[in-house]
Amino acid sequence: MDEAEGGDAWAGVDDDALARAVRRQADRPVPGVEDMATYLAAQVADASHREVLGPLLNGGGPSGVIARRGRVVASWGDPHRVEMAFSATKSVLSLVAGVGFDDGLLGLDEPVHESVRLPQFADGHGRGITWRHLLDQTSQWEGVLWSKPTSVDAQSTREGTESPGGPPGEGWAYNDVRVNLSALALTTLLGRPLPEVLRTRVMQPIGASASWEWHGYREAYVDLDDGTRAPVVSGGAHWGGGLWINALDLARIGHLCLRGGRHANDQIFSRSWIDALWTPCRVKPNYGLSWWLNDEGTVWPKAPTTGRCARGNGGAHLLWVDPARDLVISSRWGADVESLIAEVSEAVRPG
Repeated sequence: MDEAEGGDAWAGVDDDALARAVRRQADRPVPGVEDMATYLAAQVADASHREVLGPLLNGGGPSGVIARRGRVVASWGDPHRVEMAFSATKSVLSLVAGVGFDDGLLGLDEPVHESVRLPQFADGHGRGITWRHLLDQTSQWEGVLWSKPTSVDAQSTREGTESPGGPPGEGWAYNDVRVNLSALALTTLLGRPLPEVLRTRVMQPIGASASWEWHGYREAYVDLDDGTRAPVVSGGAHWGGGLWINALDLARIGHLCLRGGRHANDQIFSRSWIDALWTPCRVKPNYGLSWWLNDEGTVWPKAPTTGRCARGNGGAHLLWVDPARDLVISSRWGADVESLIAEVSEAVRPG
């Protein structure tokens, strides 16, 4: 995000319309985020097992950046302030899985039990779970992880696309316990904590700051094959933890994906992995490997169908990537992000 790539960042941009869109977003705060414990307690609909297990970070109000062709063309609030990313963390988790893919450690349609030895993948159902099932949320695994049963996640049933008791791949559910299982499996596969992988393989190579953090739950650890005990991060903030990151660094991740995994002269991820992230899930076509796909206009109806996004807390945290416009939007703690996407997209012509 430090210099323009591929031409004039302002070509085809209505700068007055862009400035108006940014001002409006700056005036649409999500209320209550300055007290995160109280805010999260009100957000979680689970009837039981509501105890927060990971750290929390109070919010600082609306902030974000808009980048075109690799250059920041607008910002609001404090884009350097670190904020909890909530479920946008899931998309970063799937991106990091690309390290295993590109290193030849995992194949998307290979059973997880063939490459990691964990009890969750040892029974009949577990042995049928592939890496794709984990990353596109179709594993349909049932169990308890870090004291949280899969059955208590109320958001898991909100879309009615799960197939209770069914085989892996035949139903989809947005379930944080299962995402945390993905983090556990990847930590075991890669043999080191995922924040270390993210730092050395992604964030340092793309010039990100050192201000971000990635947290898990207080009892979330796994014993690795080399005898070390590694922390396991969470894939969201449903019970605390997750990725804490500033808007600029989140935009850098978006730009990396927009460029097909390439940064400057370095191929950080293979193009095939980025394509895999944005390939529709068979039983949930507006979802890829933990990325939301607006191809049919079902994620954000007012937004372009050329966009893909990581989103958390209902969109209060957003990373929007639109290859048609060479555009990245990184927004935190702003309400009505669909209007932000629509207004910015109207101000930036495709091409």
